[in-house]
Amino acid sequence: MDTMKSFKGYGKVDEIEQQAFKKKTRKRITIIIISTVILLAVIIAAVAGILIHKRNTSSSSSSDSLPKTQLTPATSLKAVCEATQYPNSCFSAISSLPDSNTTDPEQLFKLSLKVAIDELSNLTRGFSDKIKASGDTRLKKAIEVCGSVLNDSLDRLNDSMSTIVSGEKILSPTKIRDVETWISAAITDHDTCLDAVGELNSTAAKNIRSEIETAMRNSTEFASNSLAIVTKVIRLLSNFEVSNHHRRLLGDFPEWLGAAERRLLAAAEGNGTTVIPDTPDAVVAKDGSGQYKTIGEALKIVPKKSLKRFVVYVKKGEYVENIDLDKNTWNVMIYGDGMTETVVSGSRNFMDGTPTFETATFAVKGKGFIAKDIQFKNTAGASKHQAVALRSGSDESVFYRCSFVGFQDTLYAHSNRQFYRDCDITGTIDFIFGNAAVVFQNCKIMPRQPMANQFNTITAQGKKDPNQNTGIVIQKSTITTLPNDNLIAPTYLGRPWKDFSTTIIMKSQIGSFLKPVGWISWVFNVDPPSSILYAEYQNTGPGAAVDQRVKWAGYKSALEDGEALKFTVDSFIQGPEWLPNAAVQFDSTL
Repeated sequence: MDTMKSFKGYGKVDEIEQQAFKKKTRKRITIIIISTVILLAVIIAAVAGILIHKRNTSSSSSSDSLPKTQLTPATSLKAVCEATQYPNSCFSAISSLPDSNTTDPEQLFKLSLKVAIDELSNLTRGFSDKIKASGDTRLKKAIEVCGSVLNDSLDRLNDSMSTIVSGEKILSPTKIRDVETWISAAITDHDTCLDAVGELNSTAAKNIRSEIETAMRNSTEFASNSLAIVTKVIRLLSNFEVSNHHRRLLGDFPEWLGAAERRLLAAAEGNGTTVIPDTPDAVVAKDGSGQYKTIGEALKIVPKKSLKRFVVYVKKGEYVENIDLDKNTWNVMIYGDGMTETVVSGSRNFMDGTPTFETATFAVKGKGFIAKDIQFKNTAGASKHQAVALRSGSDESVFYRCSFVGFQDTLYAHSNRQFYRDCDITGTIDFIFGNAAVVFQNCKIMPRQPMANQFNTITAQGKKDPNQNTGIVIQKSTITTLPNDNLIAPTYLGRPWKDFSTTIIMKSQIGSFLKPVGWISWVFNVDPPSSILYAEYQNTGPGAAVDQRVKWAGYKSALEDGEALKFTVDSFIQGPEWLPNAAVQFDSTL
């Protein structure tokens, strides 16, 4: 017990937040539960009224036989805003705009996005002054992370706006899911800013964090409002007017990729070596037999925002370098000679002064990233605390037959939609963490012995807003010990990092090393709020018994089949729409 009391999360949650955690979330969840049924009825009635109103006004020949629906802009806006967590800020911000004199919920959704974009644009312009004013090197780096991720957040909101203004009148299910994903990621970026500053315990850092949180309050609420409107109103409206969307289920990979990617991700040849395309765009080799000797050199020539796949082949060897593919570097594929043969290695870490977000050996933000047959490693060691091997914020990214090696915070699945297949993941504390919508399938997950007086948590999921479409799903995988590692530390499947954390372990093999309670709270001796969703489904192995599991209100020891279906590749990350047939092998359903 003393060990658990002495163990800290090393910066993932602020001390003040810890103290207010239980009281605040209980009150919030009580309000949510009480209002959910009423809210749903209001939304359905409002949408139905809007549809009747449209039909009445669009068909003069039949208008005399239909009831006249009196729907004013004010009542329409109020009904739409009632779907949000912040109805007052929603109503006041949108109603102040000159274009708000409308009953169209799609137009109101666009206005909610405009409000969020304008507010965030003003906010991001002030961060350069904060960076210059800081005399503390570590605090300055944390503020730089804030500026970077809030710019990313702004881009995600702009992408969402571009999608809805250029598309059909009623958004298609695919576009709705895209917008939900990008706004979810924008909210995650806000949280990442606060997490970066919150890692530091100095008085100056706490003051800056409070100042930033106050400054971000409006943009956070406005983004949350937009997400709620598209999730609860626009999706419902689309379901009324659009016929059921039938997704094609595939026997192999989800559909995100094209024919070229299907070939590149095809199974290896019979001798176990990687299938090398005839003409990769760049070849990297330490021995000089390629065009480049470092991965960084090769990636400098990738065109920005290219719709064409850029393929980099990295020959066997260990490449000691830190890579950061920015948000404008799209559709890159990097592959090697095997997860033990081609290694990207770095040692950045929190204890030496780098914010967790920036410790990644390999980081990628640009959409459509693919990695195959390669290892990402952080060699900093357990004593350096947070030390990320790979961080991905790449939407529709794929990691196939890759290895991720580290101790604390090995794999940072930061945001957007991600898929991992046939991968090995090794670490200690929270070694799979973040707030992406991510599925790990047929992977080998291997906790290892941490430092003395520490315990292992395999996952730490960071869903902060109830409408985010995010979570960690581990399916048909093996959770076992690292070979030749004497694991004696208490080990758990995970711990809830934020108020709405979501983690599902299903149809996986769990070893005997796991503590029978299975999971552990973020704050010692304080149950997480009932708003989390932690669950297991048809797992096997000596560690899969659920009779001694935690008794949290938000934990389910045995999901029903219908509930489990929501967390498949097909449903949770819409894999069949972006993981192509025969590209990366995957199971789209249970």
